[in-house]
Amino acid sequence: MAQISQRVRYVKSTDGTKLAWADAGSGPPLVRAANWLTHLEYDWESPVWRHWMEFLCSNFRFIRYDERGCGMTDRAVNDLSLDRWVEDLEAVIEAAGINEPFGLLGISQGSAACIAFAVKHPELVSRLVIYGGYARGPFRRDDPKKEQMYRAMINLIQVGWADRNPSFRQVFTSRFVPDATDEQLDWFNDLCKVTTEGEIAARLLSARGEVYVEHLLGEVTCPTLVLHARGDEVVPVMEGRIIAAGIPKAEYVELDSRNHVLLSQEPAWARFCEEVEQFFGLGRAVGPKDPAFSELTQRERQILALITEGRSNAEIADQLSISDKTVRNHVSNIFNKLGVWSRAQAIVFARDRGFDLS
Repeated sequence: MAQISQRVRYVKSTDGTKLAWADAGSGPPLVRAANWLTHLEYDWESPVWRHWMEFLCSNFRFIRYDERGCGMTDRAVNDLSLDRWVEDLEAVIEAAGINEPFGLLGISQGSAACIAFAVKHPELVSRLVIYGGYARGPFRRDDPKKEQMYRAMINLIQVGWADRNPSFRQVFTSRFVPDATDEQLDWFNDLCKVTTEGEIAARLLSARGEVYVEHLLGEVTCPTLVLHARGDEVVPVMEGRIIAAGIPKAEYVELDSRNHVLLSQEPAWARFCEEVEQFFGLGRAVGPKDPAFSELTQRERQILALITEGRSNAEIADQLSISDKTVRNHVSNIFNKLGVWSRAQAIVFARDRGFDLS
């Protein structure tokens, strides 16, 4: 797979914290608020995050940053409050020099910063996507049993994060991706050590426990898409429903998954991509006139066009800067939607019906 060009830079937040941020890809700007756990460079090698990067960078100028205390950002930090998270988001957006309304992506606790930012700067946000988000932290949900479990997790992280035996970290990571392969789970365990220290991780989790932006939901005015995995073991699906019910006219999509971070091999990931494409109008930007192709997403249309040129999966992956596996998945979806069984049939079908991207 051809590596998408990434540019890493630093910007200081209002309290002097040096934030590492990066942008990659081209298209309309989309800013992802920081979420647990990321590392700007290490994510590109990740079997857990790589497909997210491929999808978002292939459709947007994708802007992201490591949160304070993590990754390539300063780790020796004191203030881990929501107000600081919003200020960090503001600093990165200013540094990125975006001169048009832009999309915001909030994943997990990043949703709180996005909601607060969208209320504070309604003129800047064109569209808001929330995935696996919550407006109430675990300490604000009036569930004593779950709160006790959460505090026990914090204590466990403080004492076992750096242990050579990954079992301590796996108690934590297995909840994020319960359906992960061994490779994906091993990578997530390693990410814990690469991106932060145990004491900081415990403080970050404590700060997340206190998050509360439910009172702001009714003040969000931009179009909003809320997606949540039905069996999410980290953030209960009810939290996603609360956000969707609280934001006026928000669209809500419930995904059939147990994973807090959607994995490339599950159908819920393909559904996520299609919903995001539709929400941003990416599937309507270009396309053939024949209704037979109306169900294809923009990416699927691009790949079908390359198939009709006789390109192999490897050549398509290289041209679009995505993985061979991603191409195979898209090709399979194309065949299913068009009712064909081979590349030759797809080519004949497309040419007979006047398929083009003009």
